[in-house]
Amino acid sequence: MARPPLPSRARPVFSRSTYQEYVRIAAILRLETVGGALLLAATAAALVWANSPAAGAYFGLRDLELGFEPWHLRLSVGHWASDGLLAIFFFIAGLELKREFVSGELRRPSRAIVPVAAAMGGVAVPAIIYAAVTWSQGAEALRGWAPWLHGHRVCVGRAGRHQHPPPGGAQDLPADPRRGG
Repeated sequence: MARPPLPSRARPVFSRSTYQEYVRIAAILRLETVGGALLLAATAAALVWANSPAAGAYFGLRDLELGFEPWHLRLSVGHWASDGLLAIFFFIAGLELKREFVSGELRRPSRAIVPVAAAMGGVAVPAIIYAAVTWSQGAEALRGWAPWLHGHRVCVGRAGRHQHPPPGGAQDLPADPRRGG
């Protein structure tokens, strides 16, 4: 006669995980492809949420103000996301670029010239196109080209997912009219 199975000790949902599970999840999150996929998933979720019937909750959360007022750091969640997280992103990207220029594949000028020219063109060409299109609208209209740069941080995450730039060039996101672009 078969023995009945022993009752398993079920772990609570929010209990502390094992060290092996922690190491496995940490290794997965360090992959560039996971970071790009998380960025794309968060972008898709935000787009769906902002264009759903629950859009009021999305914009309410975006406009919620947090921070320390005496240091003039009381900003909306949207400003924290676009300014604070963007500063951290470019700091980390700068550290990675420095490592590549000092000891990586870009340490030789012959290997670095194409990525450097592409980076300069990726900033200059959209600004020149925007200036050419809006030149006749006056100096105030020329202030709106900076939101085009938002697309480049999305493209960096996408390029990390593919391990090379997307074919046909990366498409920039349209400027946000609420931010003057």
